[in-house]
Amino acid sequence: MEDIKPSLTNFISGEDFFQRILVVESAAYLEPLREKFPTAEIFFVTANEDDAEKFPDAKTFLLDYREERLPFDEEFFDAIIGDLTLEVVTNPQDIAAGFSTFLKQTGCWLTSFRNIRHWKILEKLMRGAFGGIVSRLYTRTEFERLLYASFYKDVQLLPLKKKSPPELLERLIDCGFDNFDDDLQTEFWLVKAWRSMPELALLKSMFTPEIRAELSRILHRIEYDVATAAGVKNFWELFDAENIFVDYAAAFIRSVVVHRENFFANMKKFSSRAELDAIIDECESLYDFDTGNRLL
Repeated sequence: MEDIKPSLTNFISGEDFFQRILVVESAAYLEPLREKFPTAEIFFVTANEDDAEKFPDAKTFLLDYREERLPFDEEFFDAIIGDLTLEVVTNPQDIAAGFSTFLKQTGCWLTSFRNIRHWKILEKLMRGAFGGIVSRLYTRTEFERLLYASFYKDVQLLPLKKKSPPELLERLIDCGFDNFDDDLQTEFWLVKAWRSMPELALLKSMFTPEIRAELSRILHRIEYDVATAAGVKNFWELFDAENIFVDYAAAFIRSVVVHRENFFANMKKFSSRAELDAIIDECESLYDFDTGNRLL
């Protein structure tokens, strides 16, 4: 499988902490990933027997990901990485959605795709050269829609450009091809797709699903005036028992509570703790309760 340069590792920042990584048919990433994450478990799926034997440090599975189910538990990986993974597949949405099931709630999929609107492809079509017809090529909008339909919550794209001869670019534009975001000169799009919104992924990384579910249940009971006094008491009991800090509580409330004004009115009615004012101040720094608009 072709490797794209600059590589998908450009999407990996110093803040990323991957404990389990799956590399799909892109052997060139194995050594750079080992350097970035020396303690991580790295898994490698490939149908190429030669590649399978080259990297003893990786846990390698010889199989065709396009035809066979991956032998892993759901929500197993922090990251799945592979170039052009949807280019030669029968049903790309099945593959994309399948990968999402193997990602943790805080996980991401890094991949790439060839831009069908790149000038090289258009120039070949103009000459009647259809050699690439066996591959699935995508526009940026089409690929984004595919990912959102496959249960990813946020998508980031980075263009990898190869400039065209000026006269050809002018000719394409004259023929009616839009060149929004310099798309006609973007040969590949590098993609990072999150299973959850990045801010929600951070929230999910700090406490267990059971604690988050209980906190969400308590907040909604307070928000909708269901046994409100007991709900406020339960909130502070959970806050103290799990050492929930003010910034986390405020971020969680911003994420799950719709009627914040009513929620905080109920909290004030049955609580006088100093932390409540700090939580409200943090929420108000990003939310204007008078207009109902987010400030950032």
